[in-house]
Amino acid sequence: MEIEREAPGSEKARSWRANAAAAAAAQAQQVSKTTKPDGGDQPMKEPAWKRFLAHVGPGFMVSLAYLDPGNLETDLQAGANHRYELLWVILIGLIFALVIQSLAANLGVVTGRHLAEICKSEYPKFVRICLWILAEVAVIAADIPEVIGTAFAFNLLFHIPVWVGVLITGSSTLLLLGLQRYGVRKLEFLISMLVFVMAACFFGELSFVKPPAVDVVKGLFIPRLKGDGATADAIALLGALVMPHNLFLHSALVLSRKTPSSVRGIKDACRFFLYESGFALFVALLINIAVISVSGTVCFSGNLSPEDAGKCSDLSLDSSSFLLKNVLGRSSSIVYGVALLASGQSSTITGTYSGQYIMQGFLDIRMKKWLRNLMTRCIAIAPSLVVSIIGGSSGAGRLIIIASMILSFELPFALIPLLKFSSSSSKMGPHKNSIYDLMCARSSCSRGCWG
Repeated sequence: MEIEREAPGSEKARSWRANAAAAAAAQAQQVSKTTKPDGGDQPMKEPAWKRFLAHVGPGFMVSLAYLDPGNLETDLQAGANHRYELLWVILIGLIFALVIQSLAANLGVVTGRHLAEICKSEYPKFVRICLWILAEVAVIAADIPEVIGTAFAFNLLFHIPVWVGVLITGSSTLLLLGLQRYGVRKLEFLISMLVFVMAACFFGELSFVKPPAVDVVKGLFIPRLKGDGATADAIALLGALVMPHNLFLHSALVLSRKTPSSVRGIKDACRFFLYESGFALFVALLINIAVISVSGTVCFSGNLSPEDAGKCSDLSLDSSSFLLKNVLGRSSSIVYGVALLASGQSSTITGTYSGQYIMQGFLDIRMKKWLRNLMTRCIAIAPSLVVSIIGGSSGAGRLIIIASMILSFELPFALIPLLKFSSSSSKMGPHKNSIYDLMCARSSCSRGCWG
C-alpha cells in the first residue's frame, strides 16, 4: 500500500510546522475557504458524517490484530482455565490500546510521517538499528500465531496434518494481498467482512449458552489473579492484545487520508480517527468477551461429555470447534474452520503492511509486499514447523502463548519512542499529548514491562 502524502518531500519540515508563519498562512488560507465574504463563519462544504466516513478504514485494519489467532488461543485458554476471572485484562488492555493507538494516529496526522520514519531521523544509528530489530522480532512473533491458526483451519477444513498446513501458509496470504489491485478500500471492506464472520459464530453461541451476567460483569470490573497459571495467562492476554507493530502500522495508515493543513482540519482528522478506532476496538472487545464467556461457560458446565471435558483441560484452537456445536450442529467444525482461516489471513495482511512500513521507515528499503510477506512468513514457519512436528497440535498451541508473551515484553520498545515524539512541542505543536494521555500510556508501558 503506497502512501499518498499531501506534499511529497515536505514531510521532514512538517514537525510541527517549518515555522509559525507557515502555520499562520495555512490557517488563514483555510479560513478564507470556509468563511463567507462578509467574514461570518460558514460550515465546511461537506457534512461531518461524510468527512468521518472518509477517515474510516485504518482503525478497522488495525483492529484485526486484536482478533487474530493469538487472541483466540489466549481467550479460549483464559476461559477454560479461569472462567470469567480474566475478563478485566481484556477490558483494561483494550482501553490502553485505544489510548496508544490514538497517539500513533495523531502522530502520523500531525507530522505527516509514520513512527518508523521519525525514529530513523531522530535516533543515532545504533539505537535505530536496535529498534528496527526489535520491531522485526515483534512482527515475526505476531506472525507465528497466524501461521499456526491458519494451519489449524486447514486441518479442520481439509483434514491435513498441522505441519503440512504450516507449509501451505507460506503462500496462502499472497492470494488476499493480490486483491489490493482492485483498490485498498475494497480490501479493507473484505477484511471487515471476514471479521464479522468470526464474530457471528461466537455471538450466536453466546446467545445460546447464556453465561450468568453477574459473573461476567464481576470478571470485567474486579481484577483477580487466582489459580495456577493465572498470571502467565494474563500476560499472554495482554501481549496478544497490544501488539508493538500496530503502533507503526496505525501511524502509517492514516497518511493515506488527505488532511487539511489548518489546526482545525488536523484536530478534526484526529477526532475522526479516534472515533473510528474507538468503535473498531469496541467491536473487538465484544468479540473477545464473547470468546472467553463461551469458553468459560461451556467448559465449566456440568453436562460435558468425557471427550469434551478432555478437550477443555487442554483447550487449543484446533480442538475448540465443539464450543459452537449448540448453534451450528455438525457443521460447527467447518464454520469454525472458516472463521479461523479468516482470522489468520486477515491479520497476516496487517502484519505484512506493518513489516513493509517498518523496513521502509528504519532502513529506507522498499520491498514488494509478496516478497516481504514471504520473508517474514519463512522465518515464522521455522519454529512453527519444528514444534508442530515434535509437539503436535498441543505444542503448536503452547507456541502461540509463548509468542504472545514475547509481544507483551516487546511493547515498551515501540511505545517509549511514540510517547517521546507525541509529547514533543516541536513535532506536535498544539496537538501534543495531554497529561492524561501520558499517564494512561505510561501505565500501559509499565504493564507491558512487568505484566
